[in-house]
Amino acid sequence: MHEGERLLAIGVDVGGTGIKAALVDVKTGELAGERIRVLTPMPSKPGPVVASAGRVVGRLIRAANAAAAAAGQPAPRIQGIGVGFPAPVINGITTTAANVDPEWVGFEAQAAFTKAFKRRTWLVNDADAAGVAEMRFGAGYGKRGVVIVLTLGTGVGSGIFVDGRLVPNTELGHMEVNGKDAERRSSANARVRRGLSWKAWAEDLNDHLKAIDVLFSPSLIILGGGVSKKADRFLPFLTVAGRIVPAQLRNEAGIVGAAMVGLERETEMVREERALAERAVAKPEPESTTPPAETAEQAEASG
Repeated sequence: MHEGERLLAIGVDVGGTGIKAALVDVKTGELAGERIRVLTPMPSKPGPVVASAGRVVGRLIRAANAAAAAAGQPAPRIQGIGVGFPAPVINGITTTAANVDPEWVGFEAQAAFTKAFKRRTWLVNDADAAGVAEMRFGAGYGKRGVVIVLTLGTGVGSGIFVDGRLVPNTELGHMEVNGKDAERRSSANARVRRGLSWKAWAEDLNDHLKAIDVLFSPSLIILGGGVSKKADRFLPFLTVAGRIVPAQLRNEAGIVGAAMVGLERETEMVREERALAERAVAKPEPESTTPPAETAEQAEASG
């Protein structure tokens, strides 16, 4: 790959209210084309959501190919695709469904997205994806110790990093605070749903952050999601100990991180497949343990 060549992957961020996707230059963390957003189908059952994401990805690829053709360039080489989803993901299977339809519980989501996109696709928890992007290109870059990325949206997602390494599938939005799931009061959607002022909502968010601080003593908490672009409206009201900063990639972190995970896992898989193929070619033929058949002459002589 030439020094100036872009390293392209598609990132898809599936949320409880919207599906967002874009082509990403994974070398820089920047979007390499238009960002498409559509509403998440309601009810958010697997079939309609996967089909909607498939249409979005198809639009992205067609737009990228058209732009390249107009510029007299070859179609871009897309080297991976990742999907961030609001649930823990174990071996490609979604295990909970707090902010989407219950049919996602135990659903083989990675295989379904792979079929819809017509190419191998990698699934990751959406907050983990956002955290990966913030740690590589955003507010977490170079930070050591325990760093926690919280995505404040329909619910509250979380990504925990220890010395830069991800601890996957944490669900801090569902820890109990004041007798309830924390995200019922601390998510961005909770502020709108309850008609709260920024200051009043910050008090609920503060309770959640204090509970997190007691358990993990993080050196840094990064607040992401669309609400991060209005951080000046609520950060001054937070009193929890420790450093708290808004996400730098804001609402694009999930897209960028999903693309990064998709590319990295695809690269690993291709490397493993290549190594297996090379070992198969190099493996010597096993020696036969069956005695050779007698020739006609040998049979006649022995008779």
